[in-house]
Amino acid sequence: MKKYTFLLIILLSLAAFCNIFGQEKQYPFEVKKAGQGKQSLIFIPGFASSGEVWNETTAKFEKNFTCYTLTMAGFAGTRPGADASFKDWEKEIAAYIKNNKIEKPIIIGHSMGGGLALAIAADYPQLIGKIVIVDTLPCLAAISDPKFTSKENNDCSSTINKLTAMTDEQFRQMQTQAIPRLLADTSMQETVISWSMKSDRKTFAKMYCDFYNTDLRQTIKNIQCPSLILLESFFVNLKPVIEDQYKNLKNANMQYASKGLHFIMYDDKDWYFNQLNNFLSSK
Repeated sequence: MKKYTFLLIILLSLAAFCNIFGQEKQYPFEVKKAGQGKQSLIFIPGFASSGEVWNETTAKFEKNFTCYTLTMAGFAGTRPGADASFKDWEKEIAAYIKNNKIEKPIIIGHSMGGGLALAIAADYPQLIGKIVIVDTLPCLAAISDPKFTSKENNDCSSTINKLTAMTDEQFRQMQTQAIPRLLADTSMQETVISWSMKSDRKTFAKMYCDFYNTDLRQTIKNIQCPSLILLESFFVNLKPVIEDQYKNLKNANMQYASKGLHFIMYDDKDWYFNQLNNFLSSK
């Protein structure tokens, strides 16, 4: 009997050991991996978007690159985290790169995903090989207020309360009015709206508030890697303002799309892929 009791204790101890040490680290995003190229691309979608926004892009490049496509926690149907924040997401993407030993990846980010790419390249300059920023500004709020300064302990409770109090119909109506101002391709508008509808409302509100309070204008001076900045066609009218925001970024190649709106990967595909091809193939 003592023999079996001892054996049971051993088995329980092993189970506890496996439970503690065998669990994989949880990150605030889901990852879809494709391709087997030596050089890795990490795709970060924009605010409330699914990683599916990069489907056509990964299809083009997965033959020659290993592609890691993220969908951030709480967006487009993914399980939300306990307390989402821009800084935490930045830190955890960097941790994923380190823990998975991804050598000098090229980060491609759209909108808020582009903001995360800028922040990672600035705060972890030795970690990143190149960055591609798709229609992102270092400080969104500074477009309307150039003297904007971010708040140290920004209170997002009013934004959260307002958006979480909306009915699904009210929220859909808001997004249905907003998306056509960001996406000219009418065939994709309902898809992008559906990603918002599937997003966790609290995460949606918190990250909107948090990203709007983010100012990377000084931080980007620490970026050492080559950078391609792809901007929507309208921004050419604000060129001095836009380029002032990016004045501290060294090695930047700034390009303005020929047509379309914020979702450049849908609205100006040929131009977008041409820019990516040239940048990714350059040494």
